[in-house]
Amino acid sequence: MHTALVYVRSIIFLVVTLLALPVAANQSTLLIVGDSLSAAYGVPSETAWVQLLRNRLENNGLTGWEVVNASISGETTDGGARRLPGLLEENDPEVVIIELGGNDGLRGFPPNVIESNLASMIEKVQSSGASAVLVGMQIPPNYGQRYTEMFADIFPKLSDRYDTALVPFFLDGIYNQDGLMQDDGIHPTEEAQTKLLENVWPVLKPILQ
Repeated sequence: MHTALVYVRSIIFLVVTLLALPVAANQSTLLIVGDSLSAAYGVPSETAWVQLLRNRLENNGLTGWEVVNASISGETTDGGARRLPGLLEENDPEVVIIELGGNDGLRGFPPNVIESNLASMIEKVQSSGASAVLVGMQIPPNYGQRYTEMFADIFPKLSDRYDTALVPFFLDGIYNQDGLMQDDGIHPTEEAQTKLLENVWPVLKPILQ
């Protein structure tokens, strides 16, 4: 009797394991390496654009994708470049969204340094076999026309050089609209999170399908 019970349990365990294997095998990872704009600064995490992305993937039948959000408020391109190798090794992503550079620009970091850090990240992503999605940023005009133009040019330049997907400007249709920016003038409000997703989705969707 005991032997038969052990046998039945073994069969059940084997069946459950085999049923689970196809799901695990088909699971792909989308890694987001960003700053406070993707780390839900000042907004509930359940209504932030990354969670809205998870919801949309499920609603569109793209349930084979797991979204790993490795974004940190205050992150710079230097910090992202340092963390990226470990994140790639740990998560083995198929797609990596690089949403960094805004803090560098606000701190007046040299554009060539920002560009070099982002280039390094793209190269690491592509060397791992993953696809990179670069999220473009712009900074306020009070930093001077020359600096703001050099900063904005970093993203399309790198996208062309490395043939990556590009979100032209993450805050497009947000930064200059009433009620869509928090009081600090830097971070989008909860109401703006849907628009953030809409700025990313047309670029990201073809890569995931």
